[in-house]
Amino acid sequence: MRICVYGAGAIGGTIAARLALAGHAVSVVARGAHLAAIRAHGLRLAHGGSEQAVAVTASERGADLGTQDVVIIALKSHSLPAAAADVAALVGPQTAVVTAMNGVPWWFFDGWGGALAGTALAACDPDGRIARAIAPAHVVGGVVFLAANVPQPGLVQHDSGNRLILGEPAHRASARVDALVAALAGAGFDAVASAAIRREIWLKLLGNVCFNPVSVLTGVATDRMIADRHLASMFGAMMREAMALADALGLDARIDPEARMAQSLKLGSIKSSMLQDVEAGRPIELDAIVGSVVEIAERVGVATPFINAVFGAVRVRAAMLGLYPGR
Repeated sequence: MRICVYGAGAIGGTIAARLALAGHAVSVVARGAHLAAIRAHGLRLAHGGSEQAVAVTASERGADLGTQDVVIIALKSHSLPAAAADVAALVGPQTAVVTAMNGVPWWFFDGWGGALAGTALAACDPDGRIARAIAPAHVVGGVVFLAANVPQPGLVQHDSGNRLILGEPAHRASARVDALVAALAGAGFDAVASAAIRREIWLKLLGNVCFNPVSVLTGVATDRMIADRHLASMFGAMMREAMALADALGLDARIDPEARMAQSLKLGSIKSSMLQDVEAGRPIELDAIVGSVVEIAERVGVATPFINAVFGAVRVRAAMLGLYPGR
């Protein structure tokens, strides 16, 4: 397959490197020192005490790379509106566009048969640029369960996790999803297809909506937050609010919050992606992960007081750090 990973940071770089090592024709879109290092030395992947380098075609513009069989978007959500037209330059009539991103994606209510059918969320696509650039027929939903970081330009460190879930927004089986799952499994991922990808997105969101924003306020890894009984109680309340919202949407996304936190503790000391961004002085993807939940809750009339309070606190904190627009 001709595969372009648009955004070759921690997650995208890990996926790109492993697909290239499996023999696929992989290109990446990156920028700055990371791009320069990939061009000079290949994309390097560190995992389990070993390091491998693989040659990939690298550019700062998708338009330079030609039509692809698959485009995997691994950008932070707030970066996608500005890049949407360039992503579209990679897309031909049969191209699958996989969203390997955190939070609620812009397409979440496209083809939706429940509450908010067809609704465009301002938190995800403020001016509709993404929806105009990428037609719904190309979209394949993705959920990523792996932790990684970029310790230096050109090098991605895969820390833990290996699970990737893909599915059609139309909630049906498809040959293209089966082919994608096979390619990712062949690259060593625990890849599976889901006939309910929105549910999978929401199940991951139940953790992200809590751990990510609160890590910005506390400055510590997930295990230390969960170890505090007061924060753990708040996390449970936030998860229950998000589950009540899922119920209102007709999504079967029920979990045991305490079991979810226990599962996170088993992963050890993991810094959320949002905390990593704060420490690196990068803008945070607060809107897609938390603002989207607040917006949806307001639209359907479900109370989310804990989520709203955390959203407000993090908005103020991040705006003071210059990492959020402050709207």
